[in-house]
Amino acid sequence: MKIIDSDFSKNILKTVKNSLGNIFFFEDIAVVELNEGVHFDMNNSAPIIDELRAHYGDSKPYGVVANRVNSYSVNLMDAPYFKKQVKNMKAYGVIGHDLAGKMNAEVENSFCLSEKIDYDTISEAIEKVSERVKRGSISLN
Repeated sequence: MKIIDSDFSKNILKTVKNSLGNIFFFEDIAVVELNEGVHFDMNNSAPIIDELRAHYGDSKPYGVVANRVNSYSVNLMDAPYFKKQVKNMKAYGVIGHDLAGKMNAEVENSFCLSEKIDYDTISEAIEKVSERVKRGSISLN
């Protein structure tokens, strides 16, 4: 389910569409829905990272939920680079909607040493990521 079709849509503060996908901004969480076929890595991540920085600044704690409504790839070897670029991102979660999405979320989870990041529903992901933002923990290792 896309975030725009969920009960959370009424709380969206801002929506940004770019060549990689859509970013939906909430008070302390951004939900990212990458486009079909995108390969997300350090060479093309600037449109997403720049929008996160523009919205949350360099000090406000926030979390990101990747809503895998489309099939895309992420270079997980670039995770340390992403972490350096978004220093005030305190939590990360991934929602898989089909078998392939769930498998990819589990793979992403294996790169995160501190806590589980793969979720089955939007509400579960937003609840858990929001809790971690409030605690100040970081899951993207």
